[in-house]
Amino acid sequence: MEEKYMKEALKEASKAYQKEEIPIGAVIVKNGKIIARAYNLKEIKHDTTEHAEIRAIKKASKKLESWRLTDCQMYTTLEPCPMCAGAIIQARIKKVYIGTMDEKTGACGSVLNLFKDHKFNHNVEVEYGVLEDECKSLLQDFFKDLRKKKSGGKNGKRE
Repeated sequence: MEEKYMKEALKEASKAYQKEEIPIGAVIVKNGKIIARAYNLKEIKHDTTEHAEIRAIKKASKKLESWRLTDCQMYTTLEPCPMCAGAIIQARIKKVYIGTMDEKTGACGSVLNLFKDHKFNHNVEVEYGVLEDECKSLLQDFFKDLRKKKSGGKNGKRE
């Protein structure tokens, strides 16, 4: 079941890729139904808060008419950063499924773990590595393409 929803998060990440945004996607599920889906729009909107997870939380809250997303699960293609992990805790999301880890800014086990290392009033369950290869490959392909564009398409070498 986890793979089904992560595939939907990957579809969202692909939308970001097409817009030249870092390809991260997120979906929020309640009672077996997707209630929100989102992808990064940080570059287009010139807004550091336009992460896939934050956007999905806002959409889910609007749909449920509540900031409390208890009994909801989030599927995200990349380990959430501290801002997103904090929002997940504040939204009371029950469980997060993570595609691949973020060794630079991850806040759910890589750099730090806001879900486990602190005594917040809400504990978030986590499952790692759902469709990890696909999630990682999408990000790697994006950055490879970005480097090619920045170097003028000369196999990453500047002339």
